[in-house]
Amino acid sequence: MNQDLKCYIPKQAYRGVRQLLEGNHLNVKVKRERKTRHGDYRKMANGYPQITVNANLNPYRFLITLVHEIAHHETYKTHGLRVRPHGKEWKITFQHLMLPFLNPDIFPETLLPLLAHHFKNPKASSDTDVPLALALKAFDAPNEKTYIFEIPDGGIFKTPNGKRYKKIKKRRTRYECKALKTGRLYAFSPHAEVKRINDENE
Repeated sequence: MNQDLKCYIPKQAYRGVRQLLEGNHLNVKVKRERKTRHGDYRKMANGYPQITVNANLNPYRFLITLVHEIAHHETYKTHGLRVRPHGKEWKITFQHLMLPFLNPDIFPETLLPLLAHHFKNPKASSDTDVPLALALKAFDAPNEKTYIFEIPDGGIFKTPNGKRYKKIKKRRTRYECKALKTGRLYAFSPHAEVKRINDENE
């Protein structure tokens, strides 16, 4: 397994992850935290696929993200590049790959019912499944982060650059928010890091 992933995933998941990666020529790199994504999958200039996953994820979210990206590789290998990135082929592949990991030796009992529900129809991002996202966050290291998916509709928040927005509604995978200064609408990733504020002038 390229790069030592043992310290990033649940111990009992290591053998299964190793089996998924072996023989696929997958290059897995652990990256510093990125604000807009937990991980990604892409073909490199040399033709080989590469998966990246953020180092700051807790072991359960890291595992889900890693298998999510492996599912992209398996989907494109089986169905070609013309399928939708998170279409039915990817959903079925992700379900199939995750199933062996959905057991109490790997995930806490509190997460298993939420994971079972999520994988009936997996989303492009687990952060759009708010009950699961909040349950996963409970296993993060202590911090003061708030994410868009945690802000209620109509809530006011501030981005790291100081701009203020009001959360309007959820689209398919992103959240529509209005800039308070200009009135323009923007689409935010569900795991965009923000600061919740009580009023528009705070």
